[in-house]
Amino acid sequence: MRKSDGHQGKQVTIMDVAERLFAERGFSAVSLREIAREAGVAVSGLNYHFTDRIGLLSAIYARHTQPMNARRRDLLSEALRTPDRSDRLTAVLRAYLLPAFASSSDSGGGAQFTRMRAVLSAEGDPEARRIIADSFDDTTRAFIDAIAQCLPGAAREQIVWRSQFLLGALYYTLINPERIDRLSDGHVSGADHTAAIEALVASTHASLMGLVTPQMAES
Repeated sequence: MRKSDGHQGKQVTIMDVAERLFAERGFSAVSLREIAREAGVAVSGLNYHFTDRIGLLSAIYARHTQPMNARRRDLLSEALRTPDRSDRLTAVLRAYLLPAFASSSDSGGGAQFTRMRAVLSAEGDPEARRIIADSFDDTTRAFIDAIAQCLPGAAREQIVWRSQFLLGALYYTLINPERIDRLSDGHVSGADHTAAIEALVASTHASLMGLVTPQMAES
């Protein structure tokens, strides 16, 4: 094995461990020393690869969000070719959601990363928030623009609000799927990602279409 392969393998191990710990306990509660111990490396080695916790968190986000955002933009390009506005909105919403439910190896999503995102968002660390914004804001704005094209006359401010509600629903769906099983008495599985995506698309589509009055639609 080449030396570079060994370095890369250590980096992946460190990121895997850090992501799991951040998802379980948050960013502020996990130290570099703890990550190094669970990853089987010295703290100096962790610093060598990532400099500090912020550098490590940035690397984790880059690993996931670069393929996720690329997949979202590919799907969005396809969705925008749908002529009917209502059908196009459905396609746009699916383009946003599908990569988030994919496995990490496929396109950057996965429940653990989404759980970490939710925990860090709630935690409110300013450096973590900066990383989150840098990772997602450009792609999110592209989706908001696409949604606005489907909703003639709708106020952009309301589209932003309802897009934010979709993100919250996505977070909760992925980090707490067992609640669906419990409240449905086992008739519905929260682990059924196909059903989850369809339910999220349907509810968000109805919410967003509610912003368009018949007069707006005819204009």
